[in-house]
Amino acid sequence: MTRTVQQLLDLTGKTALVTGGSRGLGLQMAHALGEGGARLMLSSRKADDLEQACAQLQAAGIDARWIAADCADEADIRRLAGETLERMGPVDILVNNAGAAWGAPAQDYPVSAWDKVMNLNIRGYFILCQEIGKRCMIERRSGRIINVASIAGLGGNPPEMQTIAYNTSKGAVINFTRALAAEWGRYGINVNAVCPGFFPSKMTAGTLREQGVDEMASHAPLLRLGDDEDLKGITLLYASDAGKHITGQWLAVDGGVSIVTGG
Repeated sequence: MTRTVQQLLDLTGKTALVTGGSRGLGLQMAHALGEGGARLMLSSRKADDLEQACAQLQAAGIDARWIAADCADEADIRRLAGETLERMGPVDILVNNAGAAWGAPAQDYPVSAWDKVMNLNIRGYFILCQEIGKRCMIERRSGRIINVASIAGLGGNPPEMQTIAYNTSKGAVINFTRALAAEWGRYGINVNAVCPGFFPSKMTAGTLREQGVDEMASHAPLLRLGDDEDLKGITLLYASDAGKHITGQWLAVDGGVSIVTGG
């Protein structure tokens, strides 16, 4: 019998691991998964932030736990995967969101900064996908992987935004998503990416102070920035059976910025 929309979107009984889940976009995506019925494991580097995020989720009636880990460090990533599986059982939904940015002119960009951004923004995604894939999703022939990219991965930035490593890493996330989806589709694993536009966050706070909310919003056809709800719909679609026939895709959630900037 064909299921209803509500049944297709229901995540009851599912377990989700969300990296960079203690604030910002990761926490918003965690709320979406938890509100859909999933149990959550959150990860980021700072225990205090994770405790606060879990308290917020638990106050909303969501089963949420945490593990502090650095997703730029291979050993820590493998520990995160192992502890999550030990404490929560098999992971049904993996959200790779942990990320970093660094601004400097390309000609002066420190190699150490390049490596820091790349290690977290793409290498970390690969290692965690590999761990969760090998240790539960491939064997169970089921899984949903959501990689957080960015509209910055669709092209260049205005010249004043000198974030060459960030843009490069997010472009890599998009093609990593396609390649992994093509390879792992045979195992029943869906791999998709979301490309947020400009959302107020700790990472974007400096740009907002310099340019102002109204100026940043004016670049979007919808004349607004992303808010605390705008990633919830796509997260639930990618994570649930409502999106079971979608894989290897990316979607910009950016108020339309990418359609007028050539992304």
